[in-house]
Amino acid sequence: MAQVVLENVTKHFGEVVAVRNVSLSIAERELVVLVGPSGCGKSTTLRMIAGLEEVTSGTIQIGDRVVNNTAPKDRDVAMVFQNYALYPHMTVYKNMAFALKLRRTPKNVIREKVTETAMLLGIGDLLDRKPRALSGGQQQRVALGRAIVRNPACFLFDEPLSNLDAKLRVETRAEIKRLQAQLQTTAVYVTHDQEEAMMLGHRLAVMHEGEIRQCAPPLEIYRRPANRFVAGFIGSPSMNFFEGTLVGQDGAVWFDEGSCRVRVPAAAANVLGDHVDKPVVMGVRPGAIGCENTGRFAGEGNVLSGRVQVVEPLGESMDVVFSTDSHAALVARVEADRELAAGATLRLFVDLSRIHFFEPGELGRNLTEFSEHT
Repeated sequence: MAQVVLENVTKHFGEVVAVRNVSLSIAERELVVLVGPSGCGKSTTLRMIAGLEEVTSGTIQIGDRVVNNTAPKDRDVAMVFQNYALYPHMTVYKNMAFALKLRRTPKNVIREKVTETAMLLGIGDLLDRKPRALSGGQQQRVALGRAIVRNPACFLFDEPLSNLDAKLRVETRAEIKRLQAQLQTTAVYVTHDQEEAMMLGHRLAVMHEGEIRQCAPPLEIYRRPANRFVAGFIGSPSMNFFEGTLVGQDGAVWFDEGSCRVRVPAAAANVLGDHVDKPVVMGVRPGAIGCENTGRFAGEGNVLSGRVQVVEPLGESMDVVFSTDSHAALVARVEADRELAAGATLRLFVDLSRIHFFEPGELGRNLTEFSEHT
């Protein structure tokens, strides 16, 4: 295994800048997930690491070598693709053994490695089958096995679970995490699915318009998003946003949107002093909105009033989509035993210890990174 270091990596496609000044250091044995919406540059970044795209400027280092001008086959990386890319005329055994055969590895070593890896992946009884006789999940395991037998310095995963159904996605991502921990490999994983990213990554690099907006462990990004984009992208359902103004009154600071007025906690008010009488954006996660003014939702100046639009049962909890005079669709995640129907008037309460305040704009920075958001 080896560390992977990107320094000011940029990629142009004609006049289009797909990746802009990306710097990222991935330690040995670390799994870093590049996550972001479609077109943000995450797959292009991965393809540059693999050598499938040329770097316009900047450097990529794998281990102790700068590999900008190194052919893909000489970079000692193994890539697992979204579409599996298996040879349809070859058996599972031959698909997994192919790269080793090209390296002129002795046959007995090939057989030992392929058999061991197949057993590790639970496909030992499928070695004589061809890809068309396998399910999607089995094909993905073969693609993983083909990468593992090479024992590369780094694994690269390009949305490998996109073609699987929901149940198989959950099972296979758990398998990938287990394998990465067991094999102690360096890995870079690309996905647009933030839930998948949160579950898999030691760190997440959240990308947007070709740049990394934040890189940190999953829970740190969830609890302390650097800006409004990251806050809205990471978390399901997405964070609710309210655009308003901070107002000082009777020694306290209030957030006032017009239809929503919330008291700012004292610790946050001390930090936000320079923003009083200025526009800000308040962010509240669905889980920080409750139906009763008790426990962590108890407080003063923490009321939201709205009308129920849709109720989405989830088992032990449910998502309530509600509207206010200023918003057509906000979301609260509440206990499942609530009797709520579309059209009903709703009185909700905000956990004031879990609110965020951002500067206006899509990339407005988080003004309250100091607090212990959970």
